[in-house]
Amino acid sequence: MKNPPIIIIGAGRSGTNILRDSICSVTGIETWPCDEINYIWRHGNINHPTDRFDAELAIPNVSRYIQKKFKTFEIQSKADYVVEKTCANSLRVPFINSILPDARFLFLLRDGRDVASSARQRWTAPLDLQYIWQKAKYVPVSDVPYYAVRYFYNRVKKITSNENRLAYWGPVYPGMMRDLENESLIEVCARQWAQCVQYAYEDLEKIDPSQVHCLRYESFVNQPFYEMQRIFEFLQIEVSDQHLENSIDQISPKSINNHKKHLTSEELGKIDPIISPVMDRIYQKVD
Repeated sequence: MKNPPIIIIGAGRSGTNILRDSICSVTGIETWPCDEINYIWRHGNINHPTDRFDAELAIPNVSRYIQKKFKTFEIQSKADYVVEKTCANSLRVPFINSILPDARFLFLLRDGRDVASSARQRWTAPLDLQYIWQKAKYVPVSDVPYYAVRYFYNRVKKITSNENRLAYWGPVYPGMMRDLENESLIEVCARQWAQCVQYAYEDLEKIDPSQVHCLRYESFVNQPFYEMQRIFEFLQIEVSDQHLENSIDQISPKSINNHKKHLTSEELGKIDPIISPVMDRIYQKVD
């Protein structure tokens, strides 16, 4: 590839979409025309039970397939830089680093209470056919039967669930299916955030620091110009102040503390023991 790929890492509902879209508003920086490419990342490992991928799963055939997809997209889109955001990648940094060893990682962290609240809404959201179709176009042909069965099962579960939830949504962390049987959905959403943040943080610490840039969602939406400056300095991409201003025109802090509108004090009490230790150990370290 012409330049190192840019991989955005963050738990689902952490603001990774707006970060990706802001970066890709700059000419020459492109991303896939769908929300995520989880189907590409999982090709060759579709039967692996979770999204936790270690480097050992990056066998030669899998690595070549993913590398080819990135190179093909770069050529077709005429990109100078390729950006990719798939939230499940929070659980597979070693796998990605093995396949794309020169990648630059942007790690976005958001208050776990806001993430859990927002994630629960996605677990129970109605069907969005356009969204599904945009992602389905990137399913490898050989994997279509597998995903067709999973999709059918997921929809049936939503109809029959007492919580009106999908069988699964977002990154599947180790033990998530067990937790879904024993805990409320909001607790699972909290654990989903905590697992994604912990795995990502610990894995990224093992990578060359020059390849990793961490930022808080709250700082990003409150000081977007400053944070975007820092991002492009890290990426070593020259961007004019005017282009920076244009890149942040959709960013708003209105979603900060959204959990206060959607979570009861009882629910906050349930998720606090899950979220607080991670907020104290990891979130508070990121400036």
